[in-house]
Amino acid sequence: MNTDDRYNNHRASGNRSYSGAGRGTGSGTSRSSLGRSAGGSMGRSAGGPSGRGAASGAGRGQAGQGRSPGRTAPGTGGRTSGSYAGSSRASSRPPGARQNPSQSHYSSGGHGGRRGRRRRQSPDYRIIAVAGVVLILAIAAVVYGMKHSKKTDADAKTTEAVTTEPETELEKKVTVDGLEITGMSREDARAEILKKYPWEMKITYKEDTYEVSNLMEEKVNLLLDEIYRGTPKESYTLDTSGLEAAVEAQAAAAAAKWDKAAKNGSISKYEPSNDTFVFEGEAAGVSVDQEKLAQDIEAALKAKKFDASIAASAKEVQPEISVASAKEKYKTIGTYTTKTTANSKRNTNVRLACEALNGTIVQPGQELSFNDTVGERTEAKGYQGAAAYNNGEVVQEIGGGVCQVSTTLYNAVLKAGLKISVRRSHTFEPSYVTPGQDATVSWGGPDFKFINNSNTAIGIRARYADQTCTVSVYGIPILEEGVTYSLDAKKIADLDPPAPTYEEDQTLQPGEEVQKSAGSKGSRWEVRLVVKKGEEIISNDVDHTTQYKGHAPVVKRNTSGVVIPAEGSTESTAETSAAESQPGETSAAQDPGPAGPGQATQSPATVPETTVGPANANDNGPAGADVMPGPPIQDPVVPGGPDMGAPSGEIMGPVGP
Repeated sequence: MNTDDRYNNHRASGNRSYSGAGRGTGSGTSRSSLGRSAGGSMGRSAGGPSGRGAASGAGRGQAGQGRSPGRTAPGTGGRTSGSYAGSSRASSRPPGARQNPSQSHYSSGGHGGRRGRRRRQSPDYRIIAVAGVVLILAIAAVVYGMKHSKKTDADAKTTEAVTTEPETELEKKVTVDGLEITGMSREDARAEILKKYPWEMKITYKEDTYEVSNLMEEKVNLLLDEIYRGTPKESYTLDTSGLEAAVEAQAAAAAAKWDKAAKNGSISKYEPSNDTFVFEGEAAGVSVDQEKLAQDIEAALKAKKFDASIAASAKEVQPEISVASAKEKYKTIGTYTTKTTANSKRNTNVRLACEALNGTIVQPGQELSFNDTVGERTEAKGYQGAAAYNNGEVVQEIGGGVCQVSTTLYNAVLKAGLKISVRRSHTFEPSYVTPGQDATVSWGGPDFKFINNSNTAIGIRARYADQTCTVSVYGIPILEEGVTYSLDAKKIADLDPPAPTYEEDQTLQPGEEVQKSAGSKGSRWEVRLVVKKGEEIISNDVDHTTQYKGHAPVVKRNTSGVVIPAEGSTESTAETSAAESQPGETSAAQDPGPAGPGQATQSPATVPETTVGPANANDNGPAGADVMPGPPIQDPVVPGGPDMGAPSGEIMGPVGP
């Protein structure tokens, strides 16, 4: 055996062998230790069973010579479309040497030229994923459809069972108060019981009737539940116990229909011709005896007389105060007076508001609104334009000055012991009343309201005369004898005035400034409700706090650079101060302070209003009048003019105390 044969045998025995028929058809290919060759037989080699052998045919090259240009004839089949050429790849390699893979070559014979082994095509995983999702959705849809179909079928069966199931009929002999309901359905039994015991109970008083609500309907339902939902007994009786609360409610409802409170003798109207309040006679009241009425209803229920007609009994209630007694008890229980000015237009407004308020009667529990009572202030009613504040500016407003009337009413009502429900302060300090004791009003804006918390009607008297506004409350005393209410207001802080405002005046030299008005500081006031009995102070609690704005100083200057000579006498630089040129009362929001006894929270407001100061702090008006003087008076002279609506030389009160 030559060297090549030993080498071939070694490979064949150490690796794998191929039988006579190879993997393909046609010329076939075979590997030997010496190279590739093309064989004419079927399979990879035409060699023997012990090895791959040497293929016949023209080789690609000779042993030991590498590649040769020779090619095999095209084959008809095989592992590749090409054939192996040459009888040997490495005949020059010594025995035992490893074959270099780079020396292995394929030829492109056959049908399509030379090419390598056919690659296996990899699957498209995207298509597989999409197909999987579609499949899952389809399965889910099928499952859902099956479940829904089953549920629908079940619901249909249940509905059918409910609608078609007949009512249970009693097979056992059962009686209710002797009424046999054997063989009846629940509804039939209910109808028979109600037929035996029809509900027609009513209460009568004189010619009037009250239908009592059916108190046994629920009792019948409970009885039928017991019979038809369990094992029934042979005999039952309709229970009428446990209805005490329902019976009392029916008795109270019937009594409310006929009860009438006794009417005390009191004022009923005002007669303007003689300026007097007219008293109306007392009237007895009616009170139904609710206790007896409830007992009668319960007795009818116990006897199962559900169609009973029960007569209510009532007694006459006498009034506490007769007309004669009322005339003796009625008196002025609160009064207050403030001073106006010589401004005729403003005084006209104060007079008209007093006339609208005068003679008003407030019934027990009723709330009086100043705006609703006085009404809108219009020119058609005679109200005139007077100085008022609007957003901090002095303007002419129809009805300016009526805040003095609402403020006077506020203090009179408080002294009477009535309940304050709505009250607001002005923006700037008033001069006709101590700051903190004012009550601003404006049509469509802030209002002053109080409630008659007494058990008799009260009357309001309001008058203007000789620059004096007085409001009084006429009624039966609310406070204990000797007890008085009053307000005590004290300033607790001064506030810086606003920044100055400037007016252009070309009669001044450029850069020159002249103070037209000095302005004023703002202030904060604490107001206490003082309750006294005789001379003893019972309480002195804070009722509310009020904060007022100051007035901005006004400075004249010339910034144009052009000087125009002044005509006539030079205006004095010591002009009227801001306090002297302001209306005494203002009407803007104030922070509400804590509500005092019987008083509502006092909210802020911003509205226009007019005021002027008192003429003299020591002028207390007519004898017997309760006058609360304003702050100390200075003696500035305010020039008149159309802007202020006041004649020249009018005396005006200071803004500050």
